[in-house]
Amino acid sequence: MTQWYYVDPQHQRQGPVAAESIAQLYRSGALTRASLAWREGMSQWTPLGDIAAELGIGDPAPASAPVASAIPPAPMAVETEAPVERPLTGRAVFTASEPTYTQYTPPHASPSEPVVARTAATADSGAPTASPYAAPRADIGGYAGRPVYEGHVVYAGFWKRVAASVIDAFAIGIPVGIVAAIVGGLLGFGSSFAGGLSGAADVLNPGETITSYLLTAIAYAWFHSTAGLTATPGKLAIGIKVVRTDGERISFLRGFGRYWAYLLSGLLLAIGLIMAAFTSRKQGLHDLICDTLVVDKWAFTSQPERQRDELGTVALVVLIIFGVLLVGAFILMAVGFAALASMGR
Repeated sequence: MTQWYYVDPQHQRQGPVAAESIAQLYRSGALTRASLAWREGMSQWTPLGDIAAELGIGDPAPASAPVASAIPPAPMAVETEAPVERPLTGRAVFTASEPTYTQYTPPHASPSEPVVARTAATADSGAPTASPYAAPRADIGGYAGRPVYEGHVVYAGFWKRVAASVIDAFAIGIPVGIVAAIVGGLLGFGSSFAGGLSGAADVLNPGETITSYLLTAIAYAWFHSTAGLTATPGKLAIGIKVVRTDGERISFLRGFGRYWAYLLSGLLLAIGLIMAAFTSRKQGLHDLICDTLVVDKWAFTSQPERQRDELGTVALVVLIIFGVLLVGAFILMAVGFAALASMGR
């Protein structure tokens, strides 16, 4: 028996279930023709309206018949319009059955503008006051724009977040360390670089350390709160982002506070970080404190089917390299301790 998966009204993936179960949910009103479903062998999530025959779903509910009859008939538009294959997304798929949006062309507009206006108005559902002739906004990676609450949400797992942190340790940690050393020297805190060259470097330079933490918090807050990013370089490379629990972009102050909460999660024997592997929405302690989520970069966008549950090539390569370096460091430490012990005999 073919097993199906579907997205419920709460945007959570459910299944596996039989086709009859999905048909029953549709007839009861729990699912609509725009609800997404998938089975093994399909390349992507598909609206129920496109696979109605396979699922044995009949015509829409009778309540929708008066609305259809109220629309003036336009047989010529329906008969002459060539079928166009449209990308399947978590939102409704629009067809030639909507003549009121495709036939009217303002006298000052080109024939292609009404279609664009319909797309833009649909993409901005929830804002009925928006101009119907507004230019469409491109979805260039899932990081910008208003959240879209269609489709399921893929939360970033523990190992994806570890891989992103490893990348950030180099991409943010090294530049911030250099800047902190320069700023520390200019402010009279002393520079670990200059001290190292002179042979008088302090084991702990409080001024430089505090400067380094402040600059790192500012960098993390800027990356996480910037429209078009909402992610640090490591998260961008892995394909994940940080958002509020409602899908909105976080503010700079929330991102600033989240960095200090992240340090708290690590100080508590890393329990706050490990929580991301066991909580229902993959939240660490710092996420729970700051009301944030780490999700796939295509979550809360108009293309939720592009989300991926798997680890990904970049994350896998980073984790392998990090694991090899970590094992090598332990081996070197063991050899060093053994050498010191043999010299002391």
